[in-house]
Amino acid sequence: MEMSRKHRQFKGAEVSCCVKYFLFGFNIVFWLLGAAFLGIGLWAWAEKGVLSNLSSITDLGGFDPVWLFIVVGGVMFILGFAGCIGALRENTLLLKFFSVFLGLIFFLELTAGILAFVFKDWIKDQLNFFINNNVKAYRDDIDLQNLIDFAQEYWSCCGAHGPDDWNLNIYFNCTDRNPSRERCGVPFSCCIKDPAEDVINTQCGYDVRQHLDRQRFIYTKGCVGQFEKWLQDNLIIVAGVFVGIALLQIFGICLAQNLVSDIRAVKANW
Repeated sequence: MEMSRKHRQFKGAEVSCCVKYFLFGFNIVFWLLGAAFLGIGLWAWAEKGVLSNLSSITDLGGFDPVWLFIVVGGVMFILGFAGCIGALRENTLLLKFFSVFLGLIFFLELTAGILAFVFKDWIKDQLNFFINNNVKAYRDDIDLQNLIDFAQEYWSCCGAHGPDDWNLNIYFNCTDRNPSRERCGVPFSCCIKDPAEDVINTQCGYDVRQHLDRQRFIYTKGCVGQFEKWLQDNLIIVAGVFVGIALLQIFGICLAQNLVSDIRAVKANW
């Protein structure tokens, strides 16, 4: 009779296969994506010779976009690994690590969102500083150059507050001591595109800031203002993306905690 009761208790507590393998599949996607991001970042650094000379990481005056791939890829890889192996092996330690790490990221995102809303002017000043700092380093790194060109073309802007911000760059400033052919110019990404031209004219910004009617040839609005306008115009989409990411994180934490509870219940009946 006693053995029969124990048998029924053991059969009554079991790990949900649905939760276990759903969490496994959920995390293996993140694990593979994280590995891909990390691989792209390391490959980009290898192409630029950073891996053979690690001290060059600090040499760039501006922001290296490769850092995004390294950091995001690294976090996704670690989280995916912990969640994937934790679910497959029913390892409560890895599952707890996954939950706590994901919860910490969620808390940091929530805090950053609240602070950004409260300190809007400070964020705007920091964005202005960030853009101008990268304008100075425009020619120092090809990835940074491509990022700035993409931003200026996408938001139809030039510089942080206007084309004259390019005076901060040693190649584009208007001083008499500047021997560069790009003196008093702007990058081609500031130029207003002619729909009839199939080939990009990379010299369209040469000497353009010496013209009084510059607005005919280049964008005169700053990227800070254009980015603010873009956020206001796409507020619902941006908010939807952030809410979607937050729900995914909460969903992942709930799945992991549910699996930990099942594993504990099974172990308690052993």
